[in-house]
Amino acid sequence: MSYKLSATLSAHSQDVRAVASPTNDLILSASRDSTAIAWARDETSTGFQPHSVLRAGSRFVNAIAYVPPTTDAPKGFAVTGGQDTVINVFDLANPKEDPDFTLIGHGDNVCALHVSPDGTIISGSWDKTAKVWKDWKLAYDLKGHQASVWAVLALDHEQCLTGSADKSIKLWQKHRVIRNFQGHNDAVRGLAVVPDIGFASCSNDSQIHVWTLEGDIVYSLSGHTSFVYSLALLPNGDIVSGGEDRSVRVWRDGECAQTIVHPAISVWTVSVMPNGDIVSGCSDGVVRVFSADTARHTSAEDLKAFEDQVASQALPAQQVANMSNVQGPEALAQPGKKPGQVIMVKNDRGGVEAHQWDASSGWQKIGDVVDAVGSGRKQLYQGREYDYVFDVDIKDGAPPLKLPYNANENPFAVAQRFLEANDLPMSYIDQVVEFINRNTQGATIGAGGSEYIDPYTGASRYQSSSASVPAAGPSNSFVDPFTGANRYAPVSSAPAPAQNPAALSDPYTGSSRYSSAPAPAPAPAPSAPAPAVGTPAVLPVTTAFSFKTANVPPMRAKIYEFEQAFRTEISTLKMTMSPGEIRQFDEVFSYLAAASSPITEVPPSPVSPKHLEVVLGVLERWPLGSRFPHTCRLILGYCPETLAQPGVRLSFIQALFKSTDWFEPWTSAWLDRSKETNFLLLFRGVSNVFQADTPSGEAWVAWVIETLAHGKYELLSKPQRVAFATLLFNVSTTLLNPGAADETRDTLFRTVLQGPLREQEDSEGAYRGLVALGNIIYAAKKFGFVLDGDRNAAVQQALEAIVGAFPELRVKTLAGEIKTLL
Repeated sequence: MSYKLSATLSAHSQDVRAVASPTNDLILSASRDSTAIAWARDETSTGFQPHSVLRAGSRFVNAIAYVPPTTDAPKGFAVTGGQDTVINVFDLANPKEDPDFTLIGHGDNVCALHVSPDGTIISGSWDKTAKVWKDWKLAYDLKGHQASVWAVLALDHEQCLTGSADKSIKLWQKHRVIRNFQGHNDAVRGLAVVPDIGFASCSNDSQIHVWTLEGDIVYSLSGHTSFVYSLALLPNGDIVSGGEDRSVRVWRDGECAQTIVHPAISVWTVSVMPNGDIVSGCSDGVVRVFSADTARHTSAEDLKAFEDQVASQALPAQQVANMSNVQGPEALAQPGKKPGQVIMVKNDRGGVEAHQWDASSGWQKIGDVVDAVGSGRKQLYQGREYDYVFDVDIKDGAPPLKLPYNANENPFAVAQRFLEANDLPMSYIDQVVEFINRNTQGATIGAGGSEYIDPYTGASRYQSSSASVPAAGPSNSFVDPFTGANRYAPVSSAPAPAQNPAALSDPYTGSSRYSSAPAPAPAPAPSAPAPAVGTPAVLPVTTAFSFKTANVPPMRAKIYEFEQAFRTEISTLKMTMSPGEIRQFDEVFSYLAAASSPITEVPPSPVSPKHLEVVLGVLERWPLGSRFPHTCRLILGYCPETLAQPGVRLSFIQALFKSTDWFEPWTSAWLDRSKETNFLLLFRGVSNVFQADTPSGEAWVAWVIETLAHGKYELLSKPQRVAFATLLFNVSTTLLNPGAADETRDTLFRTVLQGPLREQEDSEGAYRGLVALGNIIYAAKKFGFVLDGDRNAAVQQALEAIVGAFPELRVKTLAGEIKTLL
């Protein structure tokens, strides 16, 4: 009995992440394109046609299940889950634009769904929980896993199984754990019932285990060469699996009976129809049906087209066999030793082909074998093209790890990304760099064989040295919550009350909390105009603060850490950068590393508007918690020539505000930890644009001032309020220049009064707000902007409140100088 293609279902535009096939005439599929499709069998052929397209969410849809028919829903329900964190239920007899039921409760991506015969729904999520739903309501939570719950399986109306990225499987009696199963070495991705035995599980460790419910492994199935994502059971008891090695495998009596290679990178999901047909969903966006019944096989032409599609795939040599075992064409005359056996055969053109043995049809070509080194053609990995995709063996018995590399990349950055993504010690970095350099010798980019230049040192190749390790900053300096770099730390000229550390710590380590320290009044710049008789000694202050200090290598590493993490899951694959985008990010980081270093000569800036477009594009598509617009902070500080081009500065700043969700409705619940850090970096970045020579009359200045006026100062954390006050102070220095409209000055005046001048906790933010207010009033007198009685009274009231809250000498002095100006 051999399975062959029966039908090809093409309607999704992105990866098919989940399929269900509850009847012989119905297939449900869920996709990254934000839709689910109900496919109905075409009675005139072996194929299926889309019966209804379900708008299952606004983001990736990663899970789908089927609820059996009821009197109210004679065709049953489709249940979907995805990145929206909700579970949507659609009546298949009367599908509508909006779901019939929405189940709310998960806090993160819903990645697994299963339904018991009585209609009870089990859901699994990245929030580390599973949930049980009855009658469209939450019955109880299943809490106990330490990582995402990737697989759920209802056994009956009270018992269920859950599998997790914490490598464990749990058996639940209602909401209580009654047994833990430990046996996999990596994340558990799929579960299936095995009658009369117990259940089967599959994992990222490439293994399939068959268990008893008492916790014993009866046997294991080995054959997949990469992650195994999904399991299903055939009516005859055979097991079906799908995985990252492009294959669906059929297992019989503990052995692989058939391997069905797909023309796609990943087989994300498999299911089985009651008639025994197998349904698969893949990263190429196609749903395929395979049947052992010759009456349901597709036409000979379609079979040939599918086989040609598979045969045309390029396979890295390491993925299929040892290159030393390449045989001549005569090897194809001998039968294989077992189903799924792969051999490499040299063809008459001098190339090497991979052939796989199938007992019913003999040797089948499954691709052209490409030597990863110097192949002269691109390699595919997780949907992206690379010059090289190496297989790196870490230990015996474990599948090799993939190391993708483009010849225009920095080997050090690639090695760091690889080690971090696979939780390997950084002590291996020199070995990995050496491996990359050794195996890419002779590779050149562009005409003339131009040599790769290390973006850190300018050297032709990475050279390991102690200089690669950033020096530690002062122990009392604030550590940037994204990069660990030191902030501007003014030295107090007067004693100040002791301050408690504020709430914002490093979002990755929890260390180096911000602590407020009072600063002296910034001294007038040497170029400031001489004050007239009677003008206060401190005001106007024309020297703006800047936030340009940075440790760029960790910044770069964090970006690539996120990038690599997004590549490991189908739900985030769309967020990954193309090789071109990575190259442009590298160019930006290379320049910023040189520009922010006090010991190197700053090269001419290569950063163009196209680079800025790439940076903003990545920010917009990455999830809020991964954005941290630190790169933009440095671009705003070190790339004034690029920003000065017509329209560039305004569009860049507008996109930066948008990327932090600034324009969403402000509530205390809405301003979560991710937004806290993003806002902190936003304020610091925009502060870098406003320096002493900034023209005050330009449209982007007015836009920033008007936009800041819509923020709610009282909802900001203490470090954010200091940064916000600093930004307002920097803006005020530009109003000392001619050109600003009266309306713009008035908007900034109101923003300062309603923000830092209401500060009651941190004297630093209050003091910087006072400086901003003093500059505004000084400029008002200079350019004829008159404070009427109401504004004058508002200032007097604000000054009294600030002095009452912070009776420091510097605050009293500056408040007195402002009163003198009124």
